[in-house]
Amino acid sequence: MQTHNLGYPRIGSQRELKKAEELFWAGKISEQDLEDVSLQIKISNWETQKHAGIDWIPVNDFSLYDQVLDLSVLVGAVPERFKKLAAQKSSNELYFAMARGYQKEGFDLKPLEMTKWFDTNYHYLVPEFTKSQTFSLSGDKPFREFEEAQKLGIQAKPVLLGPISYLLLGKEKEEGFSSIDLLDKLLPTYTAILKKLQDLGATWIQIDEPCLALDLTAEVKVKYQEVYQRLHTAFPELKIILANYFDCYGDNLDIALSLPVDALHLDLVRCPSQLDDILAHPALAHQALSLGLVDGRNIWKNNYENSLTYIRKAIEKLGKEKVWLAPSCSLLHTPYDLDLEIQLDPELKDWLSFGKQKLDELQELKEIAILPDAEHSLEYLKQNEQSIAKKALSKKVHNKEVKNALISLKASDFKRKAEFTSRQKIQKEKLQLPLFPTTTIGSFPQTKEVRLLRSKLKKGELSQEQYDAEIEKATTEVIHWQEEIGLDVLVHGEFERNDMVEYFGELLDGFAFTQHGWVQSYGSRCVKPPIIFGDVSRPVDMTVKWSVFAQKIAKRQVKGMLTGPVTILQWSFVRDDQPRSTTAFQIALAIREEVLALEKAGIQIIQIDEPAIREGLPLRKKDWDNYLTWAIEAFRLSSSGVEDQTQVHTHMCYSEFNDIISHIANMDADVITIETSRSEMELLGAFKDFRYPNEIGPGVYDIHSPRVPKKEEIIDLIQKAMTYLPEDNIWINPDCGLKTRQWEETKAALINMVEAAKVLRSQVLDTA
Repeated sequence: MQTHNLGYPRIGSQRELKKAEELFWAGKISEQDLEDVSLQIKISNWETQKHAGIDWIPVNDFSLYDQVLDLSVLVGAVPERFKKLAAQKSSNELYFAMARGYQKEGFDLKPLEMTKWFDTNYHYLVPEFTKSQTFSLSGDKPFREFEEAQKLGIQAKPVLLGPISYLLLGKEKEEGFSSIDLLDKLLPTYTAILKKLQDLGATWIQIDEPCLALDLTAEVKVKYQEVYQRLHTAFPELKIILANYFDCYGDNLDIALSLPVDALHLDLVRCPSQLDDILAHPALAHQALSLGLVDGRNIWKNNYENSLTYIRKAIEKLGKEKVWLAPSCSLLHTPYDLDLEIQLDPELKDWLSFGKQKLDELQELKEIAILPDAEHSLEYLKQNEQSIAKKALSKKVHNKEVKNALISLKASDFKRKAEFTSRQKIQKEKLQLPLFPTTTIGSFPQTKEVRLLRSKLKKGELSQEQYDAEIEKATTEVIHWQEEIGLDVLVHGEFERNDMVEYFGELLDGFAFTQHGWVQSYGSRCVKPPIIFGDVSRPVDMTVKWSVFAQKIAKRQVKGMLTGPVTILQWSFVRDDQPRSTTAFQIALAIREEVLALEKAGIQIIQIDEPAIREGLPLRKKDWDNYLTWAIEAFRLSSSGVEDQTQVHTHMCYSEFNDIISHIANMDADVITIETSRSEMELLGAFKDFRYPNEIGPGVYDIHSPRVPKKEEIIDLIQKAMTYLPEDNIWINPDCGLKTRQWEETKAALINMVEAAKVLRSQVLDTA
């Protein structure tokens, strides 16, 4: 019986990669310094896995920014606009330009589009393809990392994103072809990669094909058979583990089992039923099974007795030598090490397992399965059973008042008093906003000085009064600056907030927090998800103080800023002892109380951000309606208690809306702001075809890049938006919050945005 890991966190246990990257981007360290930090992280990761007893350790799972971008660079899929830069810059500089854009030395290059990696909060860089696309082996990353691991005595298993999933996850940049048509062009380069790995001594290679968890066309299913037969013919001695995760193989199971691969990985956390389906399948013969038993997406301790049930079934059918044990997916989505959490409640800590501990769980499961009667095996089982039982019985988990509040909900709690058309008239009269009102999504740059204030407060180096005085100063400055440049609806800047989910979780009951529980969201952006361990309730006001302060010193309307229930759910580690929908409604009730408190305090515009609605969508369409029903109801529960004159906004980003536009309309937000700039407003096609009735703020510039858009560029994007939407319903705003940006670029971009709005208003008036 073998153990293996599909991937490991790559930011460093102390976020060393994030810090090194940001210093490199700022020109404060060299490219070699960045490479040195990267190597140390990789070595630490490999040695941790080796020490835990993992038999096959992944390499090429490390990335400076994103694994899909890594493959794009490796196979030479560099968009034409970057070719001139590529001739002048190092490979790392080109790589980061593709990820973040490049605006200096006479260049003005937009980055690749970014979107969510399936239903996770991780973002990947979308490959761009053209009809005449060519591919060529253009780098050495997987080979270099394999050799680095070999030198350390690591039994290394290279990891590659499969060729079909890579193409399906890309985007056609012109009409008249499908990305899957490029397979014949890609395969020679992909084959060259496999050959070089084999020549270096690789015996097992993990090829990730997560698109096997999606609804696939008949054409793509045939392509899977063709491609893997070609790879097997070319490399009959090379052993391949085909990995799918995040859902079942479903109706792709026949295809998967027919492929000439040596092992098939199953995500038994997301789809426990598929093991029985596979073991009973007549095509199961030559393949080993990799059982994804340990949750790679959450932080709860594995229930050994449940996992052993699956292991015993597989052994009975296949024998021990054909059963591999693994996490459900890459551990990229989990924090590094629970041992770092010295301040966590010991009772709660006993229920948890982070990346490093999940490796130990795999090894313990292997030992129990092989030697079930050994003393150490019995002790592992006993300790695990005790932890699971203590969690189930803990009084910290359950709150009768919260449960009763959910039972008491009525249909009217999910519906605004009047329809949108009536509310819109009331709100326009009340707010007196101009055509194309300008606003931002909420946060302004969180500088080192602002973060230092929070750190000093936590350490007791600042009193609460001193801290509040500094936050008042920062808020006052940003309110006056917004008024100075002419923004129409202001925000208070959120300087008191650490993270849009963490901030609220710290003020809600039922949540716990870590010191070092960081996970990567994209590039150098790391988040520290809260842990929802119990019933959720709101003991105190969360945002009223700073919203009221900002409104008092402002001459224009200031939005109250909240994070919505589904996003708080999605971006947390969620309890696994009740349906996610139940937890979502508990959070929604807490947000509803805060919305009503803001309204009572005089805030007339309230934004409830839901960027994760689309992210939570199940991978299979047959499961969509159930999820969307409760997700939209949770938002409406949070937002529907206000009067008609109170304008409710929501924000959603990096989402394809075409398939769910009717559900988005059912949210019934007065204004929705969305990400559209990287896609050149293409996403608005869904809103036009559906005739979306409410107001929309299509994002006019990409905040995930330091690039500053020109005024003319913003005008062009809004003019495109006007071909999709009624001009009376259009707002002008950035794609997302500005927390991660620097002040210099933020100010320049927003000034251009406001000036663009003024030009467009004049043009409309001139033609009226």
